[in-house]
Amino acid sequence: MAKAARLDKVEAGQIVNVQVDKCFTHEKLGPMFFKKFLDLGLEVWDKSKAIIFVDHGVPPSKVMDADLIQESIQFAEKYGLELFNGQGICHQIMPEKGYALPGQMIVGTDSHTCTYGALGLFSTGIGSTEMAWVFNKGCIWMKVPTAILFQLNGRLQKGVMGKDVIMQAISIIGPDGANYKTMEFAGEGVTHMDVDSRMAICNMTVEAGAKNGIMAPDEKVFEYLKGRTDKKYDVFYSDPGSKYEQTIEIDCAKLPPIVAKPGSPANAVPVSEVEGVPAKRMVLGSCTGGRMEDFRIAAQILKGKRLAPGVRLQVLPASQDIFLQCIKEGIVDQFVSMGAIWCNPNCGPCGGGHYGLLGKGEVCISTTNRNMTGRMGDIEAQIYLASPATVAASCIEGKIADPRKYL
Repeated sequence: MAKAARLDKVEAGQIVNVQVDKCFTHEKLGPMFFKKFLDLGLEVWDKSKAIIFVDHGVPPSKVMDADLIQESIQFAEKYGLELFNGQGICHQIMPEKGYALPGQMIVGTDSHTCTYGALGLFSTGIGSTEMAWVFNKGCIWMKVPTAILFQLNGRLQKGVMGKDVIMQAISIIGPDGANYKTMEFAGEGVTHMDVDSRMAICNMTVEAGAKNGIMAPDEKVFEYLKGRTDKKYDVFYSDPGSKYEQTIEIDCAKLPPIVAKPGSPANAVPVSEVEGVPAKRMVLGSCTGGRMEDFRIAAQILKGKRLAPGVRLQVLPASQDIFLQCIKEGIVDQFVSMGAIWCNPNCGPCGGGHYGLLGKGEVCISTTNRNMTGRMGDIEAQIYLASPATVAASCIEGKIADPRKYL
């Protein structure tokens, strides 16, 4: 943050004005400021640094959504901004296209913008009014957050993923335990994780109220970025002797698969406590669980198996590139042959505004990031959050299942 503020040093609690490296909005929140921006005759401060996404409800299922998409496209065309219209979810496209790089400051009008901290940068969600300012000025004020360190000891066992780690962390500190704080993750557990799992962890830090999540970039991150960008980037690490508000240790080697019971991601328990709960709706994908690591482990578990009677599996890749890779690896063929519904890249039912919504009394096991009452449809529906591995195992049994027995 000191770099973004053009200062040598900053301290927790300090108010600073930071320069933004990249910013974006999408069709759900961008139109809240587009018209006023145009009416005032404002200009975008740097057209190479502002991006427009159409990703939450595409293709649209309501006229209102179609109108929002039109406004977003027209705004992008008016200012000559880069537009992603249905190519994938913003939180996958940003790192996938090399727009999120170590050492940067990124803001977006989506709470899960904190995802990119997995690459060693500061990224956070802001409101539409704030984004109007950023689009015009290229800067925004922030308070330097205090930090909680999560020391991840040991290596995750097979069938346990980054999604399990973050749900365990949220259950420890609660849904507001990190309000306007940084959640930093370090240790052997991180080094052994793929970048996909790391992004799943940082994605959900906001579910504990965090301002951002972050991990130190390493060789896996640098390898991930190869071929995605030719831009130079700065790498920063925590200072030796850094002061943390709290240090929490998680033994990854002993961590079981975790499932969040309906109502909050903080309602997380070991899978053994909810194993056997019947469910017919399964969602595999989204910005939290729709990457290649997720589909590969699900495909491994489901190989040679069938969906349990009555189970409907909806698959939502996070981007077209992931979709194409799944085609190349035979994953799409495998899933569709099983009877799964393979969808185009988008947020789907996660935000409650698009296809795949839940009806009264339906029980769903989902890889998405939120399970508040009414989040994905009827208020009487029940949403359990789980990792892609747990969702895949549950598809076989038609009830919440421990994936480790299938690996």
